[in-house]
Amino acid sequence: MITAGFIGLGLIGGSIAKTLRKVHPDSKIIAYNRRREVLEAAVKDKVVDVPLDGITDEFAKCDIVFLCVPVELNNEYLAALKGVVTKDTIITDVGSVKTSIHKTARQLGIEEYFIGGHPMAGSEKMGYIAASDTLLENAYYAITPTPYTTDEKLDYYTNLVKDIGAIPLVVDPDKHDYAVAGISHLPHLIASGLVNLVKDNDTADELMKRLAAGGFKDITRIASSSGDMWSQICMTNTDQISSMLGKYIDYLTEIKKMVDGRDKQGISDMFASSKEYRDSISLLTKGPMEKDYSIFVYLEDKEGALSRVTSILSNEHVSIKNVEIIHNREYRNGALYLSFYSEEAYDVARDALLVSGYTIY
Repeated sequence: MITAGFIGLGLIGGSIAKTLRKVHPDSKIIAYNRRREVLEAAVKDKVVDVPLDGITDEFAKCDIVFLCVPVELNNEYLAALKGVVTKDTIITDVGSVKTSIHKTARQLGIEEYFIGGHPMAGSEKMGYIAASDTLLENAYYAITPTPYTTDEKLDYYTNLVKDIGAIPLVVDPDKHDYAVAGISHLPHLIASGLVNLVKDNDTADELMKRLAAGGFKDITRIASSSGDMWSQICMTNTDQISSMLGKYIDYLTEIKKMVDGRDKQGISDMFASSKEYRDSISLLTKGPMEKDYSIFVYLEDKEGALSRVTSILSNEHVSIKNVEIIHNREYRNGALYLSFYSEEAYDVARDALLVSGYTIY
């Protein structure tokens, strides 16, 4: 039997707790959440067995404790747990930045039983009410051990991640933060900066805003993310983000030089290089004038689930252009990606899946 503790029962914490309850029904789940009504809801759902009003000795009974609060608060709760749990308990977190909390674990002298974690899944909805026991299925789950993590503890954690249906990816915390700075944190800053650039330089009659569509809306979608959350991330992964920003600024400077110098070949080569690399990333790239007829389907990882979807579409005589399981769903809803050749096929597929009870995006 697994005894798991949770500090914070939001989208990610609640989803992990619900999934543990599903795959290990005899597990004991202990939880603390600042909002009491969330704990009461989790108890009513039979997800939480022992609701707590604070960090108490109950956490000492846990095999593993998940810190699932905002990244800046995780460090505070990590310190609070030090005086409660023993070395037999694994403490982990679910934050998208790892270097900061690893530094705190090192300062507290608990590297032997702290292991960082980052489940790469999410939703535009927040809180326990949006938590799901299928949110993490087939999603990458970064695991960042310390130099003192034993093979036994790492194996335990890795197997637990597999149990909840995620794909464990063991990686160095610095390397993790360098990677997410480039593919997650920097794009959010770029998107926000581009939106503000247009806002501050629009015409008096807001022609830019009126015409904004297509490519602009596609690459700035993530600018609608939570300002509080992303400011915290920037404060905790500052060095890596700053490094990537510097490199990006250098790229922009070179691009400006090519534009100013009317370097047609250089600009052409830049687009060709970026297209080749972008097309090598799993989801197919769409050209700026090519409309993307694609949907994302909320799909539970059960035997026959994928074939049921394809059978529904086959019965409607819909040809699928591309199908893929999405492993990194941190800023993308749905586990199954489907694209089609035409708007008509897209409409038929969407309606057929909705009628069959699927949630689509």
